Amino acid sequence: MKGSKLKSGQNVIIRSAELADAEALVAFIHCVSGETDNLSFGPQEWTVTPDEQKENIKRCLEAHNRLCFRGGIRSRTQHVGEFGESLLEWAKESKVIRKINLKVRSDNDSAIHLYKKLGFKEIGTLTREFLIGDTFYDCRYMASK
Repeated sequence: MKGSKLKSGQNVIIRSAELADAEALVAFIHCVSGETDNLSFGPQEWTVTPDEQKENIKRCLEAHNRLCFRGGIRSRTQHVGEFGESLLEWAKESKVIRKINLKVRSDNDSAIHLYKKLGFKEIGTLTREFLIGDTFYDCRYMASK
């Protein structure tokens, strides 16, 4: 468990999810999905139920390369993972994870700047990756060193 202070002054605690967190996590994701178009899903597109989220948490707790971060399940890809939250310290401490991939909308300059500051490099562009309303957006694919 780790505490941190946000720019807003709010304190946040980062910890491993517990089975009892499943319903709150699903509710949180539904809430966040309506706040921005910078996610890979929109309002009500997250279809995971609280029971399914419990199973996801259980699998994460049982695996050596998962923490709301999923490492590959095959030997050729177990060293690579994707994440949606700031879990860089955990990944660095992992004895398995050596590379982190992420995708970010190409016009999300704030996020791209942050990821570069954290040591990520742009490795490619996926064109027309996101469709929001009637508009397509490209996606930048980034990876840790």
